[in-house]
Amino acid sequence: MNGYLVFAILFWLGAWGLNEWLVRRRPKDQTTKRAIGLAVPLIFGVTLLVIWECMVRGFEIPSILLPAPSMIWARILTSTHILWADFQQTFLKSVITGYVAGCGLGFIVAILIDRSPFLQKGLLPIGNFVSALPVVGIAPIMVMWFGFDWQSKVAVVVIMTFFPMLVNTVQGLAAASHMERDLMHTYAASWWQTLVRLRLPAAWPFIFNALKINSTLALIGAIVAEFFGTPIVGMGFRISTEVGRSNVDMVWAEIAVAALAGSVFYGLVALAERRATFWHPSVRGGRA
Repeated sequence: MNGYLVFAILFWLGAWGLNEWLVRRRPKDQTTKRAIGLAVPLIFGVTLLVIWECMVRGFEIPSILLPAPSMIWARILTSTHILWADFQQTFLKSVITGYVAGCGLGFIVAILIDRSPFLQKGLLPIGNFVSALPVVGIAPIMVMWFGFDWQSKVAVVVIMTFFPMLVNTVQGLAAASHMERDLMHTYAASWWQTLVRLRLPAAWPFIFNALKINSTLALIGAIVAEFFGTPIVGMGFRISTEVGRSNVDMVWAEIAVAALAGSVFYGLVALAERRATFWHPSVRGGRA
């Protein structure tokens, strides 16, 4: 058997045994518990990379089909300036701007819908319909309307993030029980006071659920939109161009940067959720 394959099997067995041993530990120290919680997925991820590397080399898979992680890492190191320019164009300009605008507008419209039964019955069905539209159908239209630069990608991201935030916020505002609302009514609280002191806190889990969903949708939407027209910079542009040139290692380098950016973005939103909804049973249960 090929030496690479033998090493992959042995490494996998060793990592599996180590992770099994770690997850069975019951340390009382919180620092040790957190270290184990970080070590287990880290070991799992390293194991996948090692197996990937060994399989590519052991079976001599052509790099045009699947480059080895070492080849992708080498491309990242030699193309940092290109990757950084693409990251700025796609993530910092398109994703962040569209994410803030889409989520903000969705939240504001949800407040207005909550005040108007007419909007609730008329706009929500339209929102559910538009949210089901594929991004490949929306992106070309936005490029025609707003041009080839990052503004058209922002428009796509706004459309993709607006309706998840709208629907989740409306559901969250209805989460407070009738007993809690009656209690606020007995205190002679106004609609705004009830909204700020009761209904919005109860809606935070729903709102953060939409924020986490949108953190991934925004990146996907911006990258896909760049396939339909963009200046000579951007993650989607680079992926579509380098595939045509058979530079698959560069494609995977862009995918790696996008995955890292998306994971960090999602993690920051999840961390903010834990800070803002520390009272929620799911957060309290995670801390126990």
